[in-house]
Amino acid sequence: MDGISRLTKVEPVPGLIRCHNWSKTVDRAQKEQLVDDLGQIFESSGVVVVAHYEGMTVAEMQDLRAHMREAGGSVRVAKNKLAKIALEGKPCASIAEYLEGMTVLAYSEDPVAAAKVVDKYAKENDKLVILGGAMGDTALDVAGVKAVAGMPSREELIASIVGCIGAPASNIAGAIGAPASNIASVLSTIEEKAA
Repeated sequence: MDGISRLTKVEPVPGLIRCHNWSKTVDRAQKEQLVDDLGQIFESSGVVVVAHYEGMTVAEMQDLRAHMREAGGSVRVAKNKLAKIALEGKPCASIAEYLEGMTVLAYSEDPVAAAKVVDKYAKENDKLVILGGAMGDTALDVAGVKAVAGMPSREELIASIVGCIGAPASNIAGAIGAPASNIASVLSTIEEKAA
């Protein structure tokens, strides 16, 4: 009994540095820096998606972050009040209405990438619930985010344009490399059409 009572009384240890307690509030300078960082995100992002993440494990959140990084985007959890302050005067200020409860912000410069990743992840994990978002100054509801997610990404568009540009060149190269009989038949067809 005597040993237990000694354990409950904790004496401060001289020279021991205490770790920061997570429950303590963030000081004013840190809050201002966070608001500035969020403001930069809101200004520079092609799309911002807001979702509830209540019940997600740390591993699931890390998985979402990894998928978003692969797509060229990021995921941020911030205090709703600070995010609302950062949204003031920004093009995507319409998302402030979604900042209630446990929210996560997914964003990317590519106007489609963040929406694609969040939509796909929400289909696989029912703990992530899309609330809405914004593409520049255009507000998006859940259906809008899903519609944006269905659009081709910047990389997909570039690949299709390059494919279209490269197709005529490959046709010419194929015709040049074809056997002489194919070229002769093509020339005779052209002669017949001209006659």
